[in-house]
Amino acid sequence: MAKKEKVQEMFNGIAPKYDLLNHLLSMGIDKSWRRKAMKVVGAGPKDLVLDIACGTGDFSIEALKHGVKRVVGADISENMLAVAREKAKAKGLSDQFDFQFGDSENLSFDSNTFDAVTVAFGVRNFEHLELGLAEMCRVLKPGGKVVILEFSTPEHFPMKQLYNFYFKHILPFVGGMISGNRKAYEYLPASVFAFPQGKKFLDIMRDAGYTNVSQQRLTFGIASLYEGEK
Repeated sequence: MAKKEKVQEMFNGIAPKYDLLNHLLSMGIDKSWRRKAMKVVGAGPKDLVLDIACGTGDFSIEALKHGVKRVVGADISENMLAVAREKAKAKGLSDQFDFQFGDSENLSFDSNTFDAVTVAFGVRNFEHLELGLAEMCRVLKPGGKVVILEFSTPEHFPMKQLYNFYFKHILPFVGGMISGNRKAYEYLPASVFAFPQGKKFLDIMRDAGYTNVSQQRLTFGIASLYEGEK
């Protein structure tokens, strides 16, 4: 089974418990990361934003709080999209969202469509990272901004050691117990450790067509906020 199909199957399976586990396993810090990232989006043109790997829609909904007028959310997991649509409906925000099936490596949108493109904790799941980033660049308007939130690994003692222990042992146990799918929460740390971080990822962003790329480490380096422009 290809990586894309495995990721799709995995997220369809954990969709009902995804939000609970996200906030629990990050001790709620993920909410502040999303706010910080959306401040960057909100500082520029924001009529239309594309949220790739939108999942259950938390990042998309956060966008509206920062002045974004309309968000298209794309994901390969229909079960995650169903949760996102229900969330938007419950908040009376359905008119400002379009949550649809979408593959980051083969986007159905015209070139130069979006003011900003965002991804929260999704780029490490791309089957072909360079292709996904290039597609995101294609649909971005000239001068538009890409904002990517992704897990990263702390570099210094003792946070590095604590993080590794938590990620390799505690997270799979708790995540597996609550979701009923331990494999999904074993995949998470494995995908983070395998992901090209920092300078390596910035170089890949440049190769995909972005300029003015930058990285900001968050919470001792547990996550990173990457930015780039078209």
